[in-house]
This record gives sequence, structure tokens and C-alpha cells, in this order.
Amino acid sequence: MTPDAPAPDAPPPEAVYWAEYAWIGGTVEPGTVIGTAGGRITAVRTGEPAPPPGAEPLRGLTVPGLANAHSHAFHRALRGTVQIGSGTFWTWRQVMYSVADRLTPDSYFALARAVYAEMALAGITAVGEFHYLHHAPGGTPYEDPNAMGHALMAAAAEAGIRITLLDTCYLASGLLSARRGGALDRHQLRFGDGSAAAWAERAAALRPPGDRARVGAAIHSARAVPAAELAAVADWARERDAPLHVHLSEQPAENDACLAVHGRTPTRLLADHGVLGPRTTAVHATHLTDADIVLLGDSGTRVCMCPTTERDLADGIGPAAALMRAGSPLCLGSDSHAVIDLLEEARAMELDERLRTRARGHWTASQLLRAATEFGQAAIGWPEAGRLEAGRLADFATVALDTVRTAGPPPRLGAETAVFAATAADVRHTVVGGRHVVRDGVHRSVPDVPAALAEAIQQGAAR
Repeated sequence: MTPDAPAPDAPPPEAVYWAEYAWIGGTVEPGTVIGTAGGRITAVRTGEPAPPPGAEPLRGLTVPGLANAHSHAFHRALRGTVQIGSGTFWTWRQVMYSVADRLTPDSYFALARAVYAEMALAGITAVGEFHYLHHAPGGTPYEDPNAMGHALMAAAAEAGIRITLLDTCYLASGLLSARRGGALDRHQLRFGDGSAAAWAERAAALRPPGDRARVGAAIHSARAVPAAELAAVADWARERDAPLHVHLSEQPAENDACLAVHGRTPTRLLADHGVLGPRTTAVHATHLTDADIVLLGDSGTRVCMCPTTERDLADGIGPAAALMRAGSPLCLGSDSHAVIDLLEEARAMELDERLRTRARGHWTASQLLRAATEFGQAAIGWPEAGRLEAGRLADFATVALDTVRTAGPPPRLGAETAVFAATAADVRHTVVGGRHVVRDGVHRSVPDVPAALAEAIQQGAAR
């Protein structure tokens, strides 16, 4: 499939599934029939001890489709290669740039297709792709200025999952003054559009294929978008009622630079320029002041935690529990794809908080599943997904309860088993829009995902 190929076939007119167990409203229900038509759930009926005639059985615990609210698809090529020696986020970033330098629209399509297929195997039905790799090396636009974004959307279509392309404004290498930032270095030239107005013009020309792709906006960070340009990005998203995401306070160095230039934290700076609010998701939010937490909570700004990346990069443990108490809905992402496993992200949020506080039980399993499903779907602009109920999108995943990791606990503890014991390897089925994308652990359109990943990564490394 080429990057401008059409969307996949329309969903089947009608399909009926029988879930051995289903997580509905925070409760594990046995024997649940899920009717679908036109890509949506038409009926949910519990208490059916066996599959009715014609229903497809889903053995295990069926949950709403998982949402990966923060992804950089090309970072998947770094897995393993960045685990040699020591260093910091900043040394890791240099290796990341070397991968970004080699990608073309065709090679990015091949890599992203395999990455999104890996997500489907993990029960992920929608991804928020934080996309800033826009132009050719040196910053020259492609003939289609959105060739890279269109490649990502085509890759998600072929892999069978939904995508929100969070087209990212990236204008500066760092903070210099209240109105201007540092010039982009040679690696970052691919990321930049010159101004927020030029970014907005290019982003407005994005054309999602079919009904499984949407477009949102992102501010890379307070260090990469000068303060004078922030409102233009926020206005673009507001006018389209689109999600707006931003990396926030991932590193103390960002906070220090912002305080030195603006005399305020990045969170305060974003608030002062109209960026915060219920449509906005702050990613990481690792190094916050108490006042920052209040600003985010009071504005209803969502927060996306990426625990496996935050620990892989030695970023630190963010104040997730305090943010939740302040009023910020929490969601989850795999970010750099050190692993692609939303169940691990959910469990890591709780376990990291246990390490930080030396206390247990900050979230229930149901709360963590809501972060991985309903809250994540809403954060990336799919509010009609995230629950197993009539009228919602027919997106769900089934976690096996009979593997070496999950066997033993009673089914009524299926949510606890899924969150605290299962991994992505235990996902048995993934259904998107009423259509099986993964059946019995096999991706139906990318049957050998490991081979697709290896080939795409090796071809990219050879350039």
C-alpha cells in the first residue's frame, strides 16, 4: 500500500460477539453479547452463559479498546540500541536524531505500519501520534508538504487502528528571549515551519483518509515554541474543536530555562497564553510545582503519563496522584516505545507511585483501566469510544485469563488480573469498528509483525 492509498474496507454491516467476561461500568460481567453494526455497538446484553448462534466467541476479559495517547512512531527503531552505556535524556536525544535523519515518506510508512500493527496486537485501537518529522533533511518541504503525516495516517489505516495525527509546531531549539528562540540545529530543520502561521497553513491542508483518522495539534514544548507563537497554535485547535497536546516539564532544564527567560514555569506560561483547558493534554508533567498542579487541575487539562519511557530516560516520577486529586483526568502513552504495552503503563503508574510514597493503592484497577481506555480515547479526540455500551464505537480488546501470567485468580478479579499481571502478550483479540483486526493473537493484515518491524528498521538503518 502506498502512503496515499484509500482507507480500509468499510466495517461489516452487522457482527455479534460473545464475551466470556466483559468489563462494563467497572464490573466484570460474565457472558456478555455485544451487537455491532456500522462500526458501532448496537446492543450489550449480559447473563448469556454460551455464545448465541452466529456470535464470535471472545474467550477472556473483554475491555474497551486501549488508547495510546502519546506516540512517536519512529522512536520504535531505537529499542535496544539506546541501552548501551550511560547518559541522560539529552544524550539519548542525539541517537534519536540520527534515526529521524534517515526517514523518508516511504520508509516511515513501512516502519509506522509495523509499529501500529504491534499496537493492535497489544489491544490498542487508537493512537495519538505526536508528529513533528514534517520535511526532508535540511528542512525542504516535500512536493506534498504533508507527505510524512499522510504516510502515518495511511500506515494506521493498513494496520487497522484509528489515529489522531497531532501535527506538531516546532520552531526553536531552545529559549533565548521572551519573544524568540534559538535557531533550529541541522537535525531539527526537518521539524520546523518557520512560524506558527506557516505551521497552521500546512496543518490545515492535512486530509485524513476515511473515518478512522482525525487531525489535532501539538505544541512540542515551551522550549520549542516561542511564547509569542503559543496562542496561534491554541487558536487553531480551538477553532476546529481539535485536541491539543504539549510536552510539559519533562526535564528540569526546561523549567530552569523558562524561569530564566520568562520568570515563570512552563505551566504558568501556557496558562497565560490560553493553552490549558479540557481539550488540552499535557504530556509527562514530571517536574511540577504545587501551583502548577493547581493550574492544570483547575483548568481541567488532561495529563498523559508515559511511565515506561519516563523511567527508561531517567526523567523521574511525575505527580500523577496529585494531578488526579487536583482535577486532571489521566491517560497513558508509550511515547518512545521502549515497550508497547498499555497494561504495563497502567500498572507502572500505580507501582511508581508506590515507590515514591512507600504506600499502596493509589488507584483501583478500574481507575487504571479507565485511564487506558475512556480517558485516553477522549484525550486524542475519540470521545465516542472507551466504553462497552450501545452507541459507542465498536472498539474492544480481549485479554486472556488462562496464560501463565493470568491463570488462577477468580474471573470476578479480571480487571485486577489484567492490570497487575497481564502483558500485551496476553491480548487475544482486537476489534476496531466491529471488525476483527487481531484474532487469536494474529494480526489479520500484517501476519508477521516481527518480520515487518525488523525489515523496516533494518532498511532505515541502511540509508
